[in-house]
Amino acid sequence: MEVENWDEIRTAFHVARLGTVSGAAEVLGVHHATVIRHIDALEKRLGVKLFQRHARGYTPTEAGLDLLQVAQATADQFEQLAGRLHGQGAAMTGELVLTSVDSVAQLLMPTLASFQEEHPELVIRLITDARVFRLEYGEAHVAIRAGAKPDDPDNVVQALGCPGMALFAHRDYVEAHGMLEGEADCARHRFIGPTDENHRAKNFQWLKENVPAERITLRVSDMRDGVAAVKAGVGVGFVPLWAARNDPDLVELSPPRPDWQMQLWLVTHVDLHRTAKVQSFTAALKEAARTWP
Repeated sequence: MEVENWDEIRTAFHVARLGTVSGAAEVLGVHHATVIRHIDALEKRLGVKLFQRHARGYTPTEAGLDLLQVAQATADQFEQLAGRLHGQGAAMTGELVLTSVDSVAQLLMPTLASFQEEHPELVIRLITDARVFRLEYGEAHVAIRAGAKPDDPDNVVQALGCPGMALFAHRDYVEAHGMLEGEADCARHRFIGPTDENHRAKNFQWLKENVPAERITLRVSDMRDGVAAVKAGVGVGFVPLWAARNDPDLVELSPPRPDWQMQLWLVTHVDLHRTAKVQSFTAALKEAARTWP
């Protein structure tokens, strides 16, 4: 295949991963018209549609996803080759794409900061989204998932930790409404819960079983908003221990319980698991997880 074709494939790879022409153009350092020209030329050459165009951007078709998978694997293989030829540091360049459940994103920041300090040429892209990113198609290098252990046979799955959580309220709320005197006292308080009333997390299952529905007076889809609501004095809600330990205004109303813990999993695809940047980052993250409360 000609060199120009590889440029087109690289362009299509970034469009598929980022979802927009402007995003791909920014990463590649080219004009957006060049991105469109590459995509049109590649689709014409291959005789297949790689993307569905819509107002919000470009969504890859099945053929586009296949291309994304091959392009991601190729990019990482080139990085491994560079590392072997020029030393390990050469492999710690480009991008590291990390996807995580939203509720633990803040917990990752100290690790991201120290990792980038050690590897300044590496760009980290952190994505928090409700959907499960497909590692087999190169949508991310590393995923942090919560709940039941992922069972995809093509993924390497490692236990990352079980951050604890408890029920908290702001001290102003406690002054106005008092402490929580056991489960029987739940009907007297205002609670913060998930928009999904059948949320599978065990702490939210406890909430559904023990708190009258009408006393869950604020429901949020993003658990970070739930923590913010507790800190604003809206009501009683679950706050991770790591998010509460440095806030003197938060009052623990019910201590942490083992069944409220959030089991986290570190997931990588078998094809990318042993690349230098994935190995280095996952090792750093596992070491940091030892200190999580």
